[in-house]
Amino acid sequence: MNNLAFASMRTAMVDSQLRVNGVNDPAIIAAISAVRREHFVPEGRGAVAYVDEDVAIGSARALMSPMVFGRLLTAAAICPGEHVLIVGAGTGYSAAVIAALGATVVAVECDAGLAATARGTLAADSVESVILVEGDLDGGNAAHGLYDVIFFDGAIETVPADLLAQLADGGRFVAVMVDEAEVGHGTVGVARAGSVGLTEFADLMAPRLPGFARAPTFRF
Repeated sequence: MNNLAFASMRTAMVDSQLRVNGVNDPAIIAAISAVRREHFVPEGRGAVAYVDEDVAIGSARALMSPMVFGRLLTAAAICPGEHVLIVGAGTGYSAAVIAALGATVVAVECDAGLAATARGTLAADSVESVILVEGDLDGGNAAHGLYDVIFFDGAIETVPADLLAQLADGGRFVAVMVDEAEVGHGTVGVARAGSVGLTEFADLMAPRLPGFARAPTFRF
């Protein structure tokens, strides 16, 4: 496929998957339209980059579907100049889009192969203002905090307190949080005076990120 074909697929994705599901913010549409999603999937799989489903990227990980990603971005309401932590960088797609929104980005990835791919693709696409860090996802990256936004690029069950502590006062996190019934909820958390208030905005599903399972509980 050539660049023109991919551009057409990107436009179709925006029109048929994003706008019809409430993703209409002009800045988000512009950022997603500017990033070549086909560059962030495994070689030879560019044709599936724009399908309306999760796309496997290796190491038991996947890109979120465009609709879910767009809904989370909309809820995050990232502004130019904000400092954003991405948990689960994968191949770097979300970092590229969020950088295109004008944010400075720290992206944490626990898989060395995915991190190497992300570094190479972001450099090849001339994506600036992204720091790619290898490390455990549940530890975030306190060295570059505090953050205005923490964006979880995948589904989680719980958010560790040490990670929440990396949010600036008034900062927010956005994630698909999976409850005990295995239902995913798009969730925004806002940090105020040492506590975090949660708001669910939609039922959503996304690939799980490693390291965020809730502690098992005894049932009688």
